[in-house]
Amino acid sequence: MKNLIVGQSGGPTAVINSSLYGVVSEALGHSDAIGKVYGMVNGIEGFLEGNVLDFREALPGDKLEGLKFTPGAYLGSCRYKLPDSLEDPVFPQLFQKFEEMEIGYFFYIGGNDSMDTVSKLSRYAEKIGSDIIVMGEPKTIDNDLTLTDHTPGFGSAARYVASTVREIVLDASVYETKSVTIVEIMGRHAGWLTAASVLARRFEGDNPLLVYLPEAAFEEEVFLKQVEQALEKNCNVVVCVSEGIRDGKGTFICEYDRSVGTDRFGHKMLAGCGKYLENLIRDRFGIKARSVELNVSQRCSASMMSETDQKEAVLAGQFGVQAALKGETGKMVSYVRESNDPYRISCGLEDVNDICNQEKTVPAEWITNDGSDLSDAFTAYARPLVQGKVDVPLGEDGLPAFVWRK
Repeated sequence: MKNLIVGQSGGPTAVINSSLYGVVSEALGHSDAIGKVYGMVNGIEGFLEGNVLDFREALPGDKLEGLKFTPGAYLGSCRYKLPDSLEDPVFPQLFQKFEEMEIGYFFYIGGNDSMDTVSKLSRYAEKIGSDIIVMGEPKTIDNDLTLTDHTPGFGSAARYVASTVREIVLDASVYETKSVTIVEIMGRHAGWLTAASVLARRFEGDNPLLVYLPEAAFEEEVFLKQVEQALEKNCNVVVCVSEGIRDGKGTFICEYDRSVGTDRFGHKMLAGCGKYLENLIRDRFGIKARSVELNVSQRCSASMMSETDQKEAVLAGQFGVQAALKGETGKMVSYVRESNDPYRISCGLEDVNDICNQEKTVPAEWITNDGSDLSDAFTAYARPLVQGKVDVPLGEDGLPAFVWRK
């Protein structure tokens, strides 16, 4: 009998712990095949430092259920990137630790960079003839993992974006003087989350009147003309933009105003395009302009958790363990959409090597009006994912009763 270990990596989401719950609860239910169920504290980086916990001790009994209502990453996360060369000494070091802990099943919950970790570990296991099972559980609010209909985390973040934008629209419309409100939304290369802002519309012609994604080249003069035309229809215009919008040459709009740094993966740390556009509009039109950056609230709002997203995240975790017990390895759990109306999905498995370091972008045919809007096809795709409200348990202080790692 072998043990199972699971970790979380990358940016958290409202339901990353629901996926964790799915993995852990399913593993604990197979005590005839799986021994101990461990958690890596702070991902693969923490594991290398010996930071692990035993779930039977950390969350005994009903406490495990609390994971389904807790945002953030219960186990803690990391941004650690394994070396590209499988000859690096870190790999035998990891597998030595796996052997010492009698690990037979390794699960990693994360996005593109996390699937890169799953790929490297599964390939190294094959190289040395190890029988350890290595599985990837998808996670990202960006919805940019390939070979899956969507990703856990996106539905809840999309629900937050649509709900918040609807609130901003109402707030912006209280005065009759002309104004433009820029809402900056997460999305480096893929605009799925910004696209979700169109769900805020209550009727045709409602705000947000303009929506800009990284998938379409952003040109200042075209943008200003579109804002001018929008102001002729509505004196209060709400514009939603992805943080990663860029011009036809590939320069991020946020770079127009200031230099940006890079993270340890070499990704540019984007922020500020909303403020730049705010100033641009004020200078050109001389009207009231403001910008709002939704920031981390998009990914950590339990109050806006989508019930659909939560249930599917649990299902993905459970399905992954079931597949692992059948001998599947080097795979990522995927969602397969079987029907749109009524909405129905099932879980599948995809080769993680075909997924890692790839990005799924919003289809060009879904981007309309010279790059400033989305088609009905996107709305039909996204609307089922934001359905259902989750009643988060409250504590004696009247605030959410999340579970915390001690």
